Amino acid sequence: MFVTGRASILHADLDAFYASVEQRDDPALRGRPVLVGGGVVLACSYEAKALGVRSAMGGRTARRLCPDAVVVTPRWEAYTEASRAVFAIFDDTTPVVEGLSIDEAFLDVGGLGRVSGTPEVIATRLRARVADEVGLPISVGVARTKFLAKVASGVAKPDGMLVVPPDGELAFLHPLPVERLWGVGPKTAARLHDRGISTVAEVAALGEGVLTALLGRAAGHHLHALARGRDPRPVEVGRRRRSVGSQSALGRGPRTAADLDAVLVSLVDRVTRRLRKGHRVGRTVVLRLRFDDYTRATRSRTFPQSTAHTPTILAALRDLLDGVRPLVEERGLTLLGVAVAGLADDRPVQLPLPFDVQSGDALDAAVDGVRDRFGGKAVTRTVLLGRDVEPTIPLLRD
Repeated sequence: MFVTGRASILHADLDAFYASVEQRDDPALRGRPVLVGGGVVLACSYEAKALGVRSAMGGRTARRLCPDAVVVTPRWEAYTEASRAVFAIFDDTTPVVEGLSIDEAFLDVGGLGRVSGTPEVIATRLRARVADEVGLPISVGVARTKFLAKVASGVAKPDGMLVVPPDGELAFLHPLPVERLWGVGPKTAARLHDRGISTVAEVAALGEGVLTALLGRAAGHHLHALARGRDPRPVEVGRRRRSVGSQSALGRGPRTAADLDAVLVSLVDRVTRRLRKGHRVGRTVVLRLRFDDYTRATRSRTFPQSTAHTPTILAALRDLLDGVRPLVEERGLTLLGVAVAGLADDRPVQLPLPFDVQSGDALDAAVDGVRDRFGGKAVTRTVLLGRDVEPTIPLLRD
């Protein structure tokens, strides 16, 4: 196992990204509670968070908690532009950058001591540049491992910096709640709480065998290592996505089968176009749902061969959606998402027999060409005419 002996990994995370961009661009919003998105909260400012509002919360609930909130319509182009400007600063800071999403990344600055100073100095300079050049607050954690750096940036929020020295790692980590461990969601946290375990120190005190018996082999091994500060993963440059997805927040209220199908068609068009643009293909399609009670469900299907073929992927996802209609009718639906996973480069593959000359690959290529030249709305499916389709959410560069 290889880890550096000093705190040289930075986790940089923009604070309340969408809401911060809105407050930056409209001075009247500064210091006020801001909600991005009305039906479902896509992001909220720290002024709104202080009153209990959270991302993915229903708009009605959020406005009940925060009646003075200002609701703004998402501006995806502004968020994409801001993200690119911040990542340009990351790339100018160090060549070793691993993006996690459009608003956060790991940076390894271990080899820059003679040129740029200590990791703490570099982190301080990075935060100042993002504030001065992009106008956004950013929190940075500095630690010996990726896991600890990410936890440190979370503790430092909002608009702060925290350095975890190697000899103080467990003193920093162990008093934290178990929810700070990567991989501990609501269900895992509930299992641990049922056993009287609420802090990372209490997880660390358990043997690996106890954890694997309680949570399963993979999860038990993973948490056993993290609770002791062990994370050997290096910062990876140029790592490509393992999946490509898109989702649409639906808000509350009834949706007909035709409404949901139109949303599904729009999402699949976005995802397959992005796959082909990146010369990627995938084997597994995933349908993601969030119900009115905020519980979630997923359904998936794996193809014999990888593909980026729109009709093939759409047909599989339509079938998966048909299979969960009773659940949707019973529990309502507030979010619909799709993803294609198991990605690989679209190298030539042996075609299956019999050859299907009407497979539609040529049509996909023609539609992509028209949209690339004349814009994404130049060609629209008939089922989407007259419908208010949510614009594309910005994604991390691939």
